Amino acid sequence: MARYTGPSTKIARKFGEPIFGSDKYFEKRNFPPGQHGASHKRARKATEYGAQLKEKQKVKYMYGLLERQFRNTYEKASRMSGQKGENLLFLLESRLDNLVYRLGIAPTRAAARQLVLHKHITLNGQVVNIPSVIVKAGETIAVRERSKSLEVIQNSVASATRYSWLEFDAKNLCGKYLNVPAREEIPENINEQLIVDLYSK
Repeated sequence: MARYTGPSTKIARKFGEPIFGSDKYFEKRNFPPGQHGASHKRARKATEYGAQLKEKQKVKYMYGLLERQFRNTYEKASRMSGQKGENLLFLLESRLDNLVYRLGIAPTRAAARQLVLHKHITLNGQVVNIPSVIVKAGETIAVRERSKSLEVIQNSVASATRYSWLEFDAKNLCGKYLNVPAREEIPENINEQLIVDLYSK
């Protein structure tokens, strides 16, 4: 399956929440897409498996992973000590593209992925073009000198949300990953236990 590149609002409407961030189009039409989306008469009662699958698909779209990438990340999380679901979220949060987004360098995770792929981002002073790189606590993420004037970066930094587990220097466009966030600090609406139950079958 290729990576989804279609309308993000359509996917957000499918899950019933703005999973890609603030979305004015979702606010106008926050019901499922399709001919019968606004009608609840045709809605089927969700099964336990259906709820688990929907949650897994939601998180996949949210972080921009394909099925194999997501499965491999889950298997890596299951080998770590601690709770599998929380470990999965911590690994997803530690991806380079996600941290570029969290630092406010890019307005969305998809835009952050593009910045990394096009070599606008450095990790510990070295240019990295692999969005899935797992960043460790204490490592530094920055915008390359020649890319600092990009309009998309400047606009994003000006309106970014700041997080306690990240340190960011807006003047020099560089930040540090201080520590893995606590579960309650991750703002997205995710029920990771449903994903664990799905993969445990």
